[in-house]
Amino acid sequence: MDKKEKRKLARKRFIPNFLTVLNMFLGFVSIGLIMEGQVVLAGIFILIAGILDVSDGKIARMLGISSRFGVEFDSMADTVSFCIVPSVLVYKLYVAGLPPILGAMYSFLPLMFGTIRLAKFNIDQDPDVAKHYTIGLATPIATITLFAYLFFNLEVNGDHGDPRTALVLVAILGFLMVSSVPFSKFPLLSFKSGTTNSFLLIAFILTVISLGIWQGYVLLPLSLFYISWNLFRWMAVQRNHPVHEENFHESNKNES
Repeated sequence: MDKKEKRKLARKRFIPNFLTVLNMFLGFVSIGLIMEGQVVLAGIFILIAGILDVSDGKIARMLGISSRFGVEFDSMADTVSFCIVPSVLVYKLYVAGLPPILGAMYSFLPLMFGTIRLAKFNIDQDPDVAKHYTIGLATPIATITLFAYLFFNLEVNGDHGDPRTALVLVAILGFLMVSSVPFSKFPLLSFKSGTTNSFLLIAFILTVISLGIWQGYVLLPLSLFYISWNLFRWMAVQRNHPVHEENFHESNKNES
C-alpha cells in the first residue's frame, strides 16, 4: 500500500472513529450531568450517543474499513456511555434508602452485566460479517430503557419513579444483557432487505416521530415493546426448534 492509499484509508477511518469518540465524550459528559442532578439532559445525550453507536459500525462496513480495532474501540466507548452512565444513574437516584454496601452492589449491576455483554460480543463478532441479530440485549437499549423509565415518570408523576420498580428493571435488563436471547439489530436503511428489516425500519421512523410529538410518554412503551417482541419471538422459535440462536438466524433468512 503506497502513501496515497494510506492517506485515503486514514481519511475513511476518521469518520467512524470520530463518531465513536463523540459517543464516548457524550457518555463522559452525562456522568457529570447526573452527579449535578441534570438527569434529563444526560438522558438526551445518551440517546444521541446511542444513535452514534449505531452509525459508526454501519458507516465502517459501508466504506469497507471494518477492523478489529474499530470493534474494540467501540466497546471502550460503550463501556463509558452504556455501562458506567446507567450505574451512576442508579447510584444517584434509586438506592438512597438502601444500606451503603447493598446500594453500591445494585448500582454496580449495569456496569458488571454491561461489560460482560460487551466482552461476549467482541468474542463472537466478525467485523466483516453483518448479522441481523445480536445475542443478549444490547447495552445501548438497556441504558435507554432505564432512562425511558425516568422520562416516563417525570412526565406522568413529576418524579424519578418508584426506586423499587427501577431496581427490578435494572435486574431484568442486566439478566437480558447476558442471556442467550437473540435481539434484532438496528435496521438497514432500506426497504429491500427483508420483512423483518422493513418492520424495524418503520418502527424506528415512527419512534423518531413519536418522540418529537409525545416525548417522554412514548419511549418507555416502545422500549418495552421491542424487548417483549424479541422475547416472544425467541420463545416461539425455541418451542418449534429448541436448538439455539441458529434457528433465529434461519428465521430471519426465511423472512428476507
